[in-house]
Amino acid sequence: MEIYQASIEDLDGVSNLFNLYRMFYQQPSDLEGAKTYIKKRIESKESVIFVAVDNPKYVGFTQLYPTFSSISMKRAWILNDLYVDTQARKQGVGELLLQKAKDYATETGAKSISLSTALDNLSAQRLYEKNGFMKDIQFHHYELSL
Repeated sequence: MEIYQASIEDLDGVSNLFNLYRMFYQQPSDLEGAKTYIKKRIESKESVIFVAVDNPKYVGFTQLYPTFSSISMKRAWILNDLYVDTQARKQGVGELLLQKAKDYATETGAKSISLSTALDNLSAQRLYEKNGFMKDIQFHHYELSL
């Protein structure tokens, strides 16, 4: 298995995984929309995507978005997406993707990686906590839908 930063050559494989990820979160399948979205992120360098490939199958991905911490005056990353294909689960793919994200954050001098997951996604919560992520108990997070 190989974990590496996705490029435009990985568009089809990543887009398929991204579509499955969205479907996991109860969104309708939209492979063309997924492809357009991922292509724009890669071409405009608006995110960093790491992919897990078990030749020749794409089995997982994670997507990081850049942000900054004003208090520490450092870069930070938002791990917005992490998905492992159902047939590749329980094989350490998620852990490998998290490690790649952590290594990348360290290489880029980031202060932290933050993420959110659904309250009922207990397997993801276990994975994150096993890999050193901690629930935020100091701040309430708010969102304004537009």
